[in-house]
Amino acid sequence: MSGRQSGRPTLEQVAARAGVGRGTVSRVINGSPRVSEQTRTAVARAVAELGYVPNQAARALAGSRTDAIALVIPEAEARLFAEPYFLDLIRGVSAELAEADKQLLLTLVRSEQERQRFEQYLAAQRVDGVLLASVHGDDPLPDRIRELGLPVVMNGRRTEAEPVPYVDSDNIGAGRAAVAHLVGRGRSRIATITGPFDMYVARARLGGYRAGLTEAGIPPDETLVSAGDFTEEGGRRAMRELLDRRPDLDAVFAASDVMAAGVRGVLREAGRRVPEDVALVGVDDSPVARLMDPPLTSVRQPIEEMGRTMARMLIREIHESTEAAPVEPRRHVLPTELIVRESS
Repeated sequence: MSGRQSGRPTLEQVAARAGVGRGTVSRVINGSPRVSEQTRTAVARAVAELGYVPNQAARALAGSRTDAIALVIPEAEARLFAEPYFLDLIRGVSAELAEADKQLLLTLVRSEQERQRFEQYLAAQRVDGVLLASVHGDDPLPDRIRELGLPVVMNGRRTEAEPVPYVDSDNIGAGRAAVAHLVGRGRSRIATITGPFDMYVARARLGGYRAGLTEAGIPPDETLVSAGDFTEEGGRRAMRELLDRRPDLDAVFAASDVMAAGVRGVLREAGRRVPEDVALVGVDDSPVARLMDPPLTSVRQPIEEMGRTMARMLIREIHESTEAAPVEPRRHVLPTELIVRESS
């Protein structure tokens, strides 16, 4: 009996014939160096026996590349273009990829249907690797990309024990620095407005805020914590809640400059002076911070450098020719810096 089957064989059938997992077959087909020679031979034999031929497979096994990199942002257009963070990140990624002669493919994934469509696009081997930004804790996309055998680097992480390579900033340090600064200004009833709790970045900044209070000898008070969503309107809603609950607060650490802009508007409506009545600190050191009235004290993240570092890490993964560990660490955390202005 012939080893070939009728109909078009699937990746699963190749995996079963080779005695390996589907992800391993994908890695071999994508030319990943992180596969043993024995496994590569077994997969190649299964491909030949089953007739899993090959438009895309033959090209990839031959080692050619698309020279295209996908940058995926799982957010709506409104947030993408309203937040300087994403624009700075794109600028850094784009500059590094241009220097490496790689094409940037910017993709927004806003629904489950779009995620599935993007996975199909990746399975067709249209890109050499993926950069992911603004990843939420329950997002399966990073793991699916790895299962497809594609290199991936994230901006930020989903948990403290993130297995996927990432570039992040010191978000815990950002919260601690903000609180230490406010305490140094004589404030003791310091509130915070967080990002969404399904994002590690929000939990880390809240953890830094709490650590800063403890280091200053101020007992953490949950009535001074209000949940936001990194949007200006989210900052406004959270600030109204805080003023209703704790009208005696004398400082606010907002986990993003955009939310701080919403906070500033609510404080002005309530007749609270900044910084005389309420000191205010944000995060990102974006143009929003510099243009606010008064200009906003903010914790600077090296956003453009994060984009560049992500792109460099991904290019290195794509071009590795041995199974040795990457030269650059697979987890890279960049420092933050407090920029003091007139709001505190």
